[in-house]
Amino acid sequence: MKKICQIIAIGVFLLFIGGFFVLNLAMPDRDFSEQENKYLQTLPEFSFKALFSGRFTKDFEDYTTDQFAFRDTWITMKARCELLSGKKENNGAYYCGDTILSDFDDPGQADIEQRVDYVSALAERVDAPVYFGLIPSATEINASLLPKNAPADDQQTVLDWAYGRSRSVAANIDLQSALGAHRDEYIYYRTDHHWTSLGAYYGYTAVCQAMGLTPSPLSSYHRQTVSEDFCGTTWSSSGFTWVKPDAIETFVPDDGSVTVTNLEKQPPEEGPLYVTSFLDVKDKYSMFLGGNSALRSIDTGHDGPSLLIVRDSYADSMAPFLLEHFSRIDLIDLRYYRASLSGYIQENGFDSVLVLYSVPNFTTDQNLFLLSM
Repeated sequence: MKKICQIIAIGVFLLFIGGFFVLNLAMPDRDFSEQENKYLQTLPEFSFKALFSGRFTKDFEDYTTDQFAFRDTWITMKARCELLSGKKENNGAYYCGDTILSDFDDPGQADIEQRVDYVSALAERVDAPVYFGLIPSATEINASLLPKNAPADDQQTVLDWAYGRSRSVAANIDLQSALGAHRDEYIYYRTDHHWTSLGAYYGYTAVCQAMGLTPSPLSSYHRQTVSEDFCGTTWSSSGFTWVKPDAIETFVPDDGSVTVTNLEKQPPEEGPLYVTSFLDVKDKYSMFLGGNSALRSIDTGHDGPSLLIVRDSYADSMAPFLLEHFSRIDLIDLRYYRASLSGYIQENGFDSVLVLYSVPNFTTDQNLFLLSM
């Protein structure tokens, strides 16, 4: 009887493995995962050069992982199993009830100070005043939501190191206080790492305070909900796909007087303040200015000075609040921009420069050395 049970168990196992082998062969490959919001590895082209260099085996391993049958379902099942086992973390994200928070690893003081030195080098190379702002993530502001003993590092330490290092050459922006004072409000998406438009507004008030500008009161804006089914990047990577989607709001109307030009394109392409076509896809946050781009220029239609923002994607949802204070706002993303930054600033005669990053992105972006070029 024992032998029969063993044979049955082996048969079920082989049937399971064989079934998924056939399914993986039969199912068409996908180029893009809507749930994970990323491009998937397709079948790599074989060559002996790629084989001996190791590139083919690595790409093929990525291919089998990315194209595994019912991949999205397995990701969610893994997350549920982690919860059942008592863990509230999966793939670097913490399950906090109706909110998903990303893990944060402090890279150390030496690494932070090296990155800040790039900001200082920029400030020393250009004539325009440079403002420096680091945005604490939801994991820092909402740390009380983290599971007990979660090993996420303290971002305040990073802020202290960074601002202490840059104080002599760049004007620091206290975004921590501006956001922390409103921690009980909907200032971060629950399923994404970005701040909401409301969070971006409070960030805008901190920028105005540092620059000596008078921010418009919150009551002066027309708040409009443009989506109620936004599932962001932490939702995608964590597998906690049962968490309720977020809502996306706009505060500044797009009245057609603002022109956003993508200078990365040749010839340059003009577009609106909000690219609403993104509301029909997974990456809804890209509706703000049209998503990632090396260089965008905004003609605000207002009189005033010019501003260059060297930034990550958090700035995309804050830029609309700055329109009334500047005549021109350019946004550069160092992940894609490879020309001389100081040269671009001098050539265009910007009146102010704002370096604006979230703490997690500032501590991981490998392109910050370009600030000094």
